[in-house]
Amino acid sequence: MKKIIFFLSLIVSYTINAQTTKKAVSNPSTLSHPKLVVGIVVDQMRYDYLYRYYDLYTEGGFKRMMNEGFNCRNNHYPYALTVTGPGHASVYTGSVPAINGIVGNEWFDRASKKEIYCAEDSTVKTVGSDNAMVGKMSPRNMLTSTVADQLRIATNFRSKTIGIAIKDRGSILTVGHSANAAYWFDSKTGNWVTSTYYMNDLPQWAKDYNAKKMPSAYLAKGWQLLLPADKYSQSSPDDVAWEGILSGAKKPVFPYELAGTAGDPFGVVTDTPWGNTITKEMAIEAIKGENMGKGKETDFLAISFSSPDRIGHRVGPNAIEQQDDFLRLDRDFADLFNFLDSWVGKGEYTVFLTADHGVMDVPGFAKEHKLAAGLISGRQLNAAIVGALDESFGKDKYILSTSNNQLYLDHEILKKKKMSVASVTDVVREVALTVPGIADVLDLTDMGNASLNTYQLGLYRNNVNAKRSGDIQILSQPGWFYGTATGTSHGTPHNYDTHVPFVIFGWGIKHGETLRRTYVSDIAPTIASLLHILPGSGNVGNAVEEALKK
Repeated sequence: MKKIIFFLSLIVSYTINAQTTKKAVSNPSTLSHPKLVVGIVVDQMRYDYLYRYYDLYTEGGFKRMMNEGFNCRNNHYPYALTVTGPGHASVYTGSVPAINGIVGNEWFDRASKKEIYCAEDSTVKTVGSDNAMVGKMSPRNMLTSTVADQLRIATNFRSKTIGIAIKDRGSILTVGHSANAAYWFDSKTGNWVTSTYYMNDLPQWAKDYNAKKMPSAYLAKGWQLLLPADKYSQSSPDDVAWEGILSGAKKPVFPYELAGTAGDPFGVVTDTPWGNTITKEMAIEAIKGENMGKGKETDFLAISFSSPDRIGHRVGPNAIEQQDDFLRLDRDFADLFNFLDSWVGKGEYTVFLTADHGVMDVPGFAKEHKLAAGLISGRQLNAAIVGALDESFGKDKYILSTSNNQLYLDHEILKKKKMSVASVTDVVREVALTVPGIADVLDLTDMGNASLNTYQLGLYRNNVNAKRSGDIQILSQPGWFYGTATGTSHGTPHNYDTHVPFVIFGWGIKHGETLRRTYVSDIAPTIASLLHILPGSGNVGNAVEEALKK
């Protein structure tokens, strides 16, 4: 009996000690956090690029992210018009254009009766260049906060947040309103610049990097294949009719000699993988120059790699040029991660990867392989619509502007003639459906009565902002776009444009994957949950909790 009591007392004692120990571990006196969060957006990276070139990636770049981190393999945009400005805004706000207000790269402003660029700001000036227009940019057009803004607020603005991208909108719309800085590339001077929204003079580290004239050095290097030509078996032949020609080249074939133009000396650099390299270098200089990841609070660096989009628009996703671009980007990622290992410490930082949109196969490529595709004639469509409206309602200028494949109607004329948006939509729909490549026409002012399928209707609902969107949306068929016979585009609700990567690895992240449908708007709340902070003010997403260590 004594032995039984003795053993029971041992069990009770062990249980109490175990619970005490567990309680001590799960309830620390201070919350731990990563020293640095690095958000990576690759402009125009379709999901399949993770696996299409997998065998040729190094162990330290894309493979490291997938093999060490958590991969959301069925990640999509939750809205229809998939372009760069809204993409970056959605990633970092956890929101959608209907709420954050970034409904396109541009939109028509009814009050001023002019096109508005998503990052434009006439009240600020360029810093870092004598190019006056390149720096008239800020995040003022974005209506909500980002996860980087929320980090600044949560740490009483002690955390440092910086955005870097060749495209201004790719750096500005990421870190948000309260950022320490955003930097973008001026292809006229070859300098990285900012605006007086953030500062009145570049920091010395940025001046020092600009002084190295790296764009000039890469311009002189040209662009050769990274690997032997027979390694590019995942791509079309090097010279096909549907590829556009790089500035200064006579044919779309390797090797390329790079030559800028008089008005844009360094733009051609950003049309090559060297654009990714200078972005990586600038990011590393920012981390070192601002001592990011070395303080008591978590710092946040948002990097957008813009060159894949510039290359993709010209040659499409099946070109050797784009494969070489991603193989080189993989090496740039490996360099960045190796630097972070040495600077911050392996396992002390968190990185996520996504894209601002995907991309469609070039119609010429698709048609050669008997896939449904084609080019929409914008001129034919516009003439048909204008003619039909004049015939139905009398000759007048009913359309103020077209932007994002939307018609902005003149409401004063409609009111004067006692016309409704619905009546105009009926006329537009009837004539537009006769144009090859047009799938449907949607009245954006009355989507409750739309006959559009439920899935796409939900995506368009998430896109429409009452003050910034048009009245009528023109929808294209899958595989069709407005453009020329070379290159391709994006900006639709179709799968090739919405399906993008979301891979996250590092501090606080499990290894694994999920095939359940996740959304780009889930990325920011996942980071917010990791950091124990509020998500952005317009957040609609949910944290991918299975990716987070408890």
